[in-house]
Amino acid sequence: MSAVSFWEIALLVAKRRLRTVTSAKEMRDLILSSGINEMPLTGDVAILAAELQNIHADPADRFIAATAITHNALLVTADERLLPWKHSLRRHNAKA
Repeated sequence: MSAVSFWEIALLVAKRRLRTVTSAKEMRDLILSSGINEMPLTGDVAILAAELQNIHADPADRFIAATAITHNALLVTADERLLPWKHSLRRHNAKA
């Protein structure tokens, strides 16, 4: 899981759009304790995010997609803009 995803979780908690936990830290702790690995935002990932073609402009989504590509990881998302994106990145619809 991209470290940037935890930033997005923290924003959703702060805006009270994610109410399943008391804090972003609690959510992060739950996710990491389940065995999911946190992948850092590195310089290579940041450069790839800037170079991605035909993807929308949201920087966080670009970082998350680039992290998954760099680590050959499955991207689990419900984002309607990332799911149909024309790229070989493996994706799973989180709504399904």
